[in-house]
Amino acid sequence: MAPAPLIGREHELARLLGVLERARAGEARAVLVAGDAGVGKTRVLDEIASRGAADGMTVLTGHCVDLGDVGLPYLPFTEVLGALAADPRFADVLAGHPVVGRMLGGGTDTARDSRLQLFEGMAALLADLADTAPLLLVLEDLHWADQSSRDLLRFLLSRGVLQRPAGGVALLASYRADDLHRRHPLRALLAELVRLPAVERLELRPLDDTEVAELVRALEERPLPETTVRRIVERAEGNAFYAEELLAATDTEAGGVPSGLADVLLIRFEQPSETAQQVLRTAAVAGRRVEHDLLRDAAGLPEAELESALREALGRQLLVPGDGDTYSFRHALAREAVYADLLPGERSRLHGAFARLLAGRPRRAETAAERAHHYRESHELAEALTASLEAADHARRVGAPAEELRHLEAVLDLWPSVEPSARPSGEGHDRVTLTLRASSAAAHAGEAHRAVALTRSALAGVDQQEDSELAARVRYTLAGNLMTVDNLSAAFAHSSEALTLIPADPPSPTWVWAAATHVLAARQVGEGQTALRVAHEALAVAERLGVTDARADLLVSLAILEGDGRRSPEGRARLREARDLARTAGNAAVELRALLHFAMGSYEAGELEECLPWLTEGLDRARRAGLLSSSYPMEMRYLRLLVLYTLGRWDECLRAAASDADMLPPAGGYTSGPAWYVSLARGDLTGADRARALLEGPFDWMATLIAGIVLTDAAALAGDPEAAVERVRSTVEALTDEAGFRPDVTVRLAALALSAVADRAVELRHGGDEAGAGRWADTATELMELARDSAAHSANRTPQGPEGMAWLARAEAEWLRATTGPDVAAWAKAVAAVDYGDAYERARCRYRYAEALVTAERREEAAVEAAAVRETAARLGARPLLERVDALIRRARLSDTREPTASPLTAREQDVLRLLARGRSNRQIGEELFISGKTASVHVSNILAKLGAASRGEAVAVAYREGLIAPEATTSG
Repeated sequence: MAPAPLIGREHELARLLGVLERARAGEARAVLVAGDAGVGKTRVLDEIASRGAADGMTVLTGHCVDLGDVGLPYLPFTEVLGALAADPRFADVLAGHPVVGRMLGGGTDTARDSRLQLFEGMAALLADLADTAPLLLVLEDLHWADQSSRDLLRFLLSRGVLQRPAGGVALLASYRADDLHRRHPLRALLAELVRLPAVERLELRPLDDTEVAELVRALEERPLPETTVRRIVERAEGNAFYAEELLAATDTEAGGVPSGLADVLLIRFEQPSETAQQVLRTAAVAGRRVEHDLLRDAAGLPEAELESALREALGRQLLVPGDGDTYSFRHALAREAVYADLLPGERSRLHGAFARLLAGRPRRAETAAERAHHYRESHELAEALTASLEAADHARRVGAPAEELRHLEAVLDLWPSVEPSARPSGEGHDRVTLTLRASSAAAHAGEAHRAVALTRSALAGVDQQEDSELAARVRYTLAGNLMTVDNLSAAFAHSSEALTLIPADPPSPTWVWAAATHVLAARQVGEGQTALRVAHEALAVAERLGVTDARADLLVSLAILEGDGRRSPEGRARLREARDLARTAGNAAVELRALLHFAMGSYEAGELEECLPWLTEGLDRARRAGLLSSSYPMEMRYLRLLVLYTLGRWDECLRAAASDADMLPPAGGYTSGPAWYVSLARGDLTGADRARALLEGPFDWMATLIAGIVLTDAAALAGDPEAAVERVRSTVEALTDEAGFRPDVTVRLAALALSAVADRAVELRHGGDEAGAGRWADTATELMELARDSAAHSANRTPQGPEGMAWLARAEAEWLRATTGPDVAAWAKAVAAVDYGDAYERARCRYRYAEALVTAERREEAAVEAAAVRETAARLGARPLLERVDALIRRARLSDTREPTASPLTAREQDVLRLLARGRSNRQIGEELFISGKTASVHVSNILAKLGAASRGEAVAVAYREGLIAPEATTSG
């Protein structure tokens, strides 16, 4: 495991570095650094000490140690003096204060005068050290400090070094806030010290979830599954040490607290009285939070004894009070450690007590989950099954599909262990129906592969001879779930089977839904005519039967399939009607599908601003329905970020992505893609690592698409055409459907890779390697043919929209740049095509357009384009593009910004001379400087004349000798 990096402490570091800065300016300050054990106090102080030493400060560190009741006097200060004595640089200063030598000798004279002399001597020593160089004194773990050390610290801060007119001292002292029970001796001292003007308190807060996740990934060199990272983040609760321990145990622990961490946590729970320990053990069985009266009854203690034990636990900060007369453990891992330390019989007995106490109270739906948990752990399985089903019903009512799934899986797990007579009865309470319901909850919770597995389980248990309608429901549900994991052939097969199991006549709602699912599957495998025929037939039946939500779903499909699709006025009218029908029927999933396709139609039509309100409405509807983790809202999240990125609202895009990250299911990682586009454009290639991680799990169509875009663009920006071309090939192959239709994104991928290919071809051509340039020109032609063919035969069977046409125009211009050179007309067409609203891509095209204009010696027009590119790049923070356009402006002299020079050569002649020194021919010089070969020849002649040289080689030699150019650095193999 890698060393722990410092993550998420920018604010704290800034405050402490400010204290150091004031110390270097001659001011004395002290900071008391508080934080729970393991939160990262030592790591922060180490970083500050390192920076202080690098800035020339004298850094001294002393540690307090837990020695129980037998403490060593002045221990941290003795350590500081020992470090001074061992360093010859401080020998004279130390010799000037012999009174402090008694610390090194272990003296403990307690006479008031000698003690005062010792304190004053220590203060004087530190002051003299500060006069030599600014001093940083770090004292760690004050909660373990002995009485003498606390007294000396009080003196130093109240009467010693902090009170000198010219201080130059920074004192940083740390302590564990969670160790300070009410009678802890440090509490009174801290209350006194923080009132001093030169003393401040800094509390190290727990890291937030994003920071813990970043820490975990930084500590582990191997890729970690997202579920592992999330589990560690949840359990660590912002504590860096706990996160490190949990990570170290990922290969050996099966969910419990790592043994080493458990030992650390349990030490503090062995210190209270036996009654307090009994209360803590009982509370651990209750869970993270427990009500006062419930704890009293479960522990079986009189009120007075319970209150005494609780007062002790609260005073030691083992428990903390909560709202509504409740108590909770200060940290969840502490509860886990106490719980794991219980004897099996003790654990089962206490769970049974809690289950019966909860069952005896007025039934509340929200306690069903607690009752189910306690019944199960006490091995009362029939009661556990009933309570789990009750908890699942409550979760569905409140729109919590992940919790509903968890409780339904508990029901299915318990089902075979409970006698049939003890199981819940009634409609929907058979194993197949419950499994189908669990698959629906999994789909809504964003657990697509789990939904497939559960539906397959339902299929294995259904008897189609006995109940053909249920068998059909299972099959079309399985088909729908298979489509979400891109198993399209199997989806089509199961939807076809569903239609054969239930007749169209007499018409039934089950047949309508089977047909609606078959329409989706047929479209996905290229059976467009079948999809249209079945959709129209099913729509008529749905209208006749009044199955409103199925009718809405079929209207969405027809809006996509017919005419110009969802971006046409006719398609949008159907989508609006579908939205209204689904809302009337109360089917949130179909309503979300209609809203998503309405937004996508707006996007494809180039109406970006109009797209956002539909996405806002869709996400709000998903939030109210508890479906934010299902597939349609996931696509909405991605599309919202994409629109913000395209409009150039990059900071807003990043904020929205950060906000989304906290609530995304594991399958939703792809939705952050547009935020990674921003990172790449701003010169941060770490987005490529995140994109690469998308490819590590089971195949996901959208994840593969986003990873393809990010990794292709990253390779192009890094100047690696080989990697860019390979990424295009692998991504297109993975995304091509079973009918052989390539994804629409193929055009974009080809254009991105073509930029890198063209760069390499131009570079080789300038270097005189025509054969190498020709090979890359062939690659460019291959990519161009791929883009053209994909644009003509898109996966959606509809013409490319404005975005697709813009990428095709850019691909054409890049292809010409790779094969014949910059083409003004092609780049003008590309710039015009991006007018639909993509600010960054328009700037990238205008940059290439400016290059082409310079080559055509249309400099005034080039200057206008370059200035526009520069403004956009600066506004967006697109540093790589800004650097490239600035280089173009300098190289092509599009603005007169050069400093005057004493050289006899003009600025342009200086540029030519540098290329002469590299052995370039007149033609190559012209290509690199965007001038004709003839103009380059004139410049070379002028250089020879001004330098009095008879040849090009002699001119270069004279230039080196006169210092007009500097020899370029070379590297050896």
